[in-house]
Amino acid sequence: MFEYAPAPESRAVVDIASSYGLFIDGEFADAADGAVLKTVNPATEEVLAEIAVGGETDVDRAVRAARRAQEKVWGPMPGSERAKYLFRIARLLAERSREFAVLETLDNGKPIRESRDVDVPTAAAHFFYYAGWADKLEHAGLGRDPRPHGVAAQVIPWNFPLLMLAWKVAPALAAGNTVVLKPAETTPLTALLFADLLRQAELPPGVVNIVTGARETGSLLVNHPGVDKIAFTGSTPVGKRIAREVAGSRKSLTLELGGKAANIVFDDAPVDQAVEGIVNGIFFNQGQVCCAGSRLLVQESVAEEVVERLKARLSTLRVGDPMDKNTDVGAVNSAQQLERITRITDTGAVEGATRWTAPCELPERGYWFAPTVFTDVSTAHTIAREEIFGPVLSVLTFRTPAEAVAKANNTPYGLSAGIWTEKGSRILWMADQLRAGVVWANTFNRFDPTSPFGGYKESGYGREGGRHGLAAYLQEGAL
Repeated sequence: MFEYAPAPESRAVVDIASSYGLFIDGEFADAADGAVLKTVNPATEEVLAEIAVGGETDVDRAVRAARRAQEKVWGPMPGSERAKYLFRIARLLAERSREFAVLETLDNGKPIRESRDVDVPTAAAHFFYYAGWADKLEHAGLGRDPRPHGVAAQVIPWNFPLLMLAWKVAPALAAGNTVVLKPAETTPLTALLFADLLRQAELPPGVVNIVTGARETGSLLVNHPGVDKIAFTGSTPVGKRIAREVAGSRKSLTLELGGKAANIVFDDAPVDQAVEGIVNGIFFNQGQVCCAGSRLLVQESVAEEVVERLKARLSTLRVGDPMDKNTDVGAVNSAQQLERITRITDTGAVEGATRWTAPCELPERGYWFAPTVFTDVSTAHTIAREEIFGPVLSVLTFRTPAEAVAKANNTPYGLSAGIWTEKGSRILWMADQLRAGVVWANTFNRFDPTSPFGGYKESGYGREGGRHGLAAYLQEGAL
């Protein structure tokens, strides 16, 4: 196979400050107690910047700023005027897309190709979409005069830092809420660059506040009595804890939690197309998405052919510098996440599954894990049950559609699934039987701002995207 010459994207397009404060009431400021943490480039272990850690005083100040802005400016503002700000934010995101893509890759470790072609354009698309809703809330199916909740606390993960921000901030603002956002401690930089964009857009102070920090900062935010709405994306254990903490309160809550998605391939599926979809669903993003197709269910009669073609395709993937435009698989986000992937995959081998690792040379520095496939897997194996969040695929087989459904649903999660077959009737039957919030047909990991996304069971509740995502930030008005 021929080799591509390196084609690195320049990091000169973005200026990274040595330190960042909290963004509260339209201004950056140090944390009250001066606490900081370091954010690291996972591909090189280089410290990118020091980030302020919000404490109780800072969280309270941010929530109070959001409350003032919601009651005095943003809430009373006509929807048509709010829409102008959202359109402006969307345009600025599109104009500064290269800057955001480079920073996302440096801070997260994902390939620049994914940041450039998926994350940033889709984030801008969400702001464009919800800008269109801002003056049409009475047509959202929630009565004649639906009202915003007030102050929304939003906690987002490290796997899609900018896109998760857009999923939450755009509908909240369109509905008339104000926001206090806490990005993940390992990937705060694009959220802080977004704060700079908000000032460029001249968004009124206090409408969006960004409080960085670790788990304690997030806990202070979701438990603050001045918060009316909580939106959390992250692990199932943390989501359960949040649900217990807010139970019985007046706070509205949506949770988008873990997943163990099944990609189901039937014997009549176009094999090459299915293999490419499998690779896109788990390996191009290092498996670091909650809806990653980490379980592959293949009809027994074609299992050997599909696995062999999959291994051949994985052997061509380029693992390495995420800033190189030719890279397919980037770095794992953190040392902690790499340790988890390693531990669970080692357990899979001990439990008797057959392990295959793509032949590739991993960089000496940074956090890396080669694409890995496990065969001879049963539903009892740890690798088939636990969310790994890494480029690791477990292959199971089935004989009938009913068996495929039973195995796909044999998980505490229910976030997403994929079906590969030429029979439309089978797709519709399977989609009706699968307990998954999103079911893709002959594709995987495709997102659109007009379509709702969310899960069942331990994958959370509520939806993001589309009209359903807007409804999560509104209270029903008069019928």
